Amino acid sequence: MIWVEARVVVDSVVAMGTTTSLPLRRVTFDYPERSLLCWTPRIPEVSAAANSVSLMMPFVEPYLARTLRRTLPDLPDDLADQTRWLIDQEIAHQRQHRTFNRQLVAEIPALTKVESMMRWVFRRLETNRPREFSVAFAAGSETVAYSIARWTEANASELFMDADPLATTLFMWHLAEEVEHKSVAFDVHQALGGSRFKYLLGAILSLLILGFFTVSSSLVMLNAQGRLRNPMSWWKLLRWGVSLSFEVLPNVFAAGLKSHHPSEMADPISLVSWLRLYDDESSTMPMWWVPTTAVA
Repeated sequence: MIWVEARVVVDSVVAMGTTTSLPLRRVTFDYPERSLLCWTPRIPEVSAAANSVSLMMPFVEPYLARTLRRTLPDLPDDLADQTRWLIDQEIAHQRQHRTFNRQLVAEIPALTKVESMMRWVFRRLETNRPREFSVAFAAGSETVAYSIARWTEANASELFMDADPLATTLFMWHLAEEVEHKSVAFDVHQALGGSRFKYLLGAILSLLILGFFTVSSSLVMLNAQGRLRNPMSWWKLLRWGVSLSFEVLPNVFAAGLKSHHPSEMADPISLVSWLRLYDDESSTMPMWWVPTTAVA
């Protein structure tokens, strides 16, 4: 495996007071004069779906961060430290997605309407909702994100063949850190006496919102790509959706079992190993390896 030299800069901090060192990687991405509509030229539909998820991040991540921040006074010290670490990671994620999204929306102005819908939905979720609901939604969302990370890692060679390495690294860095903190929101939900049933409902609601906005945004981007009426594009998205559901749904329903804890789920090895390649001395990490088509 060949690793591309990174143009990604990271500042790493360690949260003290916990039983484990918790790295905070402040990753900065720059996309100079490049189109983000189709950064996976071999399979343009991947760009449409991934960009749709990116558009949600500046709305869902701050909502989750605010929800979890309100729980800090009621948590034991170790879990409070881990929760601060999760919050810092989520805020770092949404900042980098904002940069990505600004360039994407400048290229496709029609996406502003989808962003307005996202803003409205997450404001409604946050207005006059009990903390128990918000924490269950946060915990369920982390289960969904972890499941997406596992599925993406397993299918990365197909999805990111000949893709733009920088854009690919943004998404894989985000997913890798979702794996890293997969248990924290669940532990917060449990510490506050949340029920498994509400945790399950939170995960299902999170999945439904994600699915709705992925389809909505993908319609706009497929239209911009000139593929809206291409049957093969919809076949690919349907095939991936079914495949992803076989990863996400078992994990979501396992969350409803009294014996379940997210730490028991097997992590995708390449994502975990890649995060370990962060170099503390230079504050850098390598770009995600992107497979390329063999040239005769």
